[in-house]
Amino acid sequence: MIRCLSRSAINSMVAIGALVAIEIFFGAPAGAQVSQAWTRCGREASADLRISACTSVIQSGKETKKNRAIAHYNRATAYLAKKDYDRAIGDFDRAIELNPKSAVAYTGRSTVHQAKGDYDRAIADNDKAIGINPNSATAYVRRGNAYQGKKDYDRAITDNDKAIDIDPKFAVAYNNRGNAYQGKKDYDRAIADYDKAIEIDPKYVNAYNNRGNAHRSKKNYDRAIADHDKSIEIDPNSAPSYGLRAVAYNERGQERNDPSDQNRAIADYNKAIEIDPTNAAVYNNRAWAYFTLGKAAQGLPDVEKSLELRPSGARALDTRARIFEALGRREEAIADFRRSLSVGADDPEVQASGKEGLKRLGASP
Repeated sequence: MIRCLSRSAINSMVAIGALVAIEIFFGAPAGAQVSQAWTRCGREASADLRISACTSVIQSGKETKKNRAIAHYNRATAYLAKKDYDRAIGDFDRAIELNPKSAVAYTGRSTVHQAKGDYDRAIADNDKAIGINPNSATAYVRRGNAYQGKKDYDRAITDNDKAIDIDPKFAVAYNNRGNAYQGKKDYDRAIADYDKAIEIDPKYVNAYNNRGNAHRSKKNYDRAIADHDKSIEIDPNSAPSYGLRAVAYNERGQERNDPSDQNRAIADYNKAIEIDPTNAAVYNNRAWAYFTLGKAAQGLPDVEKSLELRPSGARALDTRARIFEALGRREEAIADFRRSLSVGADDPEVQASGKEGLKRLGASP
């Protein structure tokens, strides 16, 4: 009999909504000829159409350096929306070259570095932005994001403190400080910050989800589920909301030995995947839900899909190892446990699970 450990949501699904929305410069900047291209370069919701419009502005040969910098910046935001990070960085680089005193171009570029997991470069860009504009609450929040990514929670808290000093109504700063407190397992302070973020912005979906995570970590599953219910009420197409509510249902079901909750979890994972079929974490978590229901074979295709999307997912490797073990596929289980220990060196839960699994199977780490 395999002992089932409590399995929290994978890192990419927790502490969500940490990034401040990228600013777009709307309309035609000062000195620019008002044209349809300029309007679309600043206002077009479609990333592809914004790229096309900004390209027309850039190639027109009629704009000042400052205006071309704005067009490059806006095109960069469109590439970022498409997750075309290299082109986004190229345009932010050009915007900075054309206007080296543009703090927002540095904070914009930092967001791309953050998305790529290059936290040191993100910090450096926000350092530069703060040097240009010491009153940029956004730069402090984004630098805090990077420190959060490095698990330097104290510096993340300090940066969000500063952002709140500058702008006491900055809901994102409270949310992000809550994420840092949650990283420190100080769930009560985290919840207090999420409360404040929601007070400022009652439709802040990510703050509800993050508060739900904190309640779940305290094993207050009913409150967690209520928060995710609220986030779904606000945005019925929020895949993370369904995925996170599923985690709460699954953990409550395991604690109460209630398969109906675990089946609710699977239904929520189904909905999350329907909305966003590219999230490796959700497939792994659905596989885990099947596993905890004693349906290991049914979970195997899901964890395989998770590893197809993210081949070095330590928790997915651990899940597959457990499934292989349950199916009597000993050598494959040993191989996955060993690999999970290697790629999940900074995840204590993976380390504990992998070592315990290898011990059960009579194998060395």
